[in-house]
Amino acid sequence: MLNKVMLIGRLGRDPELRYTQTGSPVASLRLATDESYTDKDGNRVERTEWHTVAVFQRAAENCANYLAKGSLVCVEGSLQTRKWQDQQGQDRYTTEVKASRVHFLDRRGEAGGKPADDGEAPRKSGRKQQQDDELGPAFPSEASGMDDMPF
Repeated sequence: MLNKVMLIGRLGRDPELRYTQTGSPVASLRLATDESYTDKDGNRVERTEWHTVAVFQRAAENCANYLAKGSLVCVEGSLQTRKWQDQQGQDRYTTEVKASRVHFLDRRGEAGGKPADDGEAPRKSGRKQQQDDELGPAFPSEASGMDDMPF
């Protein structure tokens, strides 16, 4: 059986770092993914899905130190459902992604990430900027006028 999740999206807020009773770091991320498609009437429909991600150990500290609201990340992990009780004693369930890896996709100093050492985003050469432009947008909704992706 397989329980594997892979998401690419942007953080909706800064990572929240906390520590367990044993002192292990845990970071909570709110990750937004989106999709866009054309409905049967020819209208463009955009939909955003929000995911809760739990990151553990050194990776949690790295997320807290280097990521910020708007950062682009790739998360690999598995789905996990936790049971908890609300203030009225009712059982509640939360399903989240338990991250095994978090890849930082923004370059250091770019929008959404933490600033570079000197507080300025690194300058790109003309050729490097052209290569980045050829990669296209991070989200389909940022691609106004581009054809629909086949996947």
